[in-house]
Amino acid sequence: MTTTAAAAAATAVRSQRPGSPRRAGRGVGTAFVKRLPLYLVVAVLLVVFVYPLVWLLLGSLKTQDEFLNNPTWALPENWLNFSNYTTAWGSVAGYLLNSVLAVFPALLITLVIGTAAGFALEIMVFKGRRTMLLLFLVGIMIPGQMILLPLFSVYFNLGLSRSLWPLIITYTATALPLTVFMMATYFRAIPREIFEASTLDGASIIRSFVSVAFPMMRNAVFTIALVQFFFMWNDLLIALTFTTDDSLRTVQVGLLNFTGQFGVVDYGPTFAAICINVLIILVLYVFLNQQVMRGLAAGAVKG
Repeated sequence: MTTTAAAAAATAVRSQRPGSPRRAGRGVGTAFVKRLPLYLVVAVLLVVFVYPLVWLLLGSLKTQDEFLNNPTWALPENWLNFSNYTTAWGSVAGYLLNSVLAVFPALLITLVIGTAAGFALEIMVFKGRRTMLLLFLVGIMIPGQMILLPLFSVYFNLGLSRSLWPLIITYTATALPLTVFMMATYFRAIPREIFEASTLDGASIIRSFVSVAFPMMRNAVFTIALVQFFFMWNDLLIALTFTTDDSLRTVQVGLLNFTGQFGVVDYGPTFAAICINVLIILVLYVFLNQQVMRGLAAGAVKG
């Protein structure tokens, strides 16, 4: 009896022992093989997305002779060659200023009107508000290319063709439908009782919008602001159509026509100018990344 109990206890102890190192190693190898396709996909994506940025950064440190005589994948001979950035800044600074003067006023007008319109269409009760929201939705579906030539004729007849106003007006008109629709969707998630309570406390519609609605929609405003900023800042077609004067070119149009002496492309300063443009967008995104993520999360919970 005692022998049988001891044998059973020994069997139980052996069954609880961990597997052998060989078996554990085999399990790790099997897991690695199963995940190998995922690792390969991640590696390919890194090469596709990261390599162009690295190549662009390295190219901005090369001289013209290095571009013409060395292989494309060759590393720069002087890693501290920042003369290209000095040259590029001297040519691109004016274009950057034009982009700032065109984009930020248009962005501010879009956010103010779009947020107020979204508030009115979702919180205020009046006849025809659903039809108006549908019209804004239809505006999203209209390609911007269809209105460029008529707008150019209108701006020319009004004497606005030699200013940045065509860009400001067109950017605002193009971005408003999506902004209004997104803001109305966000406002739909806020309980109407909050605004009814503020009205009972004596707050006007404007006071409810400024003091109650806007603080609650701050994350959504950040999200939409970045989306529209990327659209306006990276635009080429609208700016190329309406900037008839070289002094009014935005940074994207300036990069398109960025050439050296005698019309020859100077690759080093060109790469440096592109790096400056990318850096501005990257710094803005990193700085506001947390606000953007909060806004997207709020939209996901709402949906």
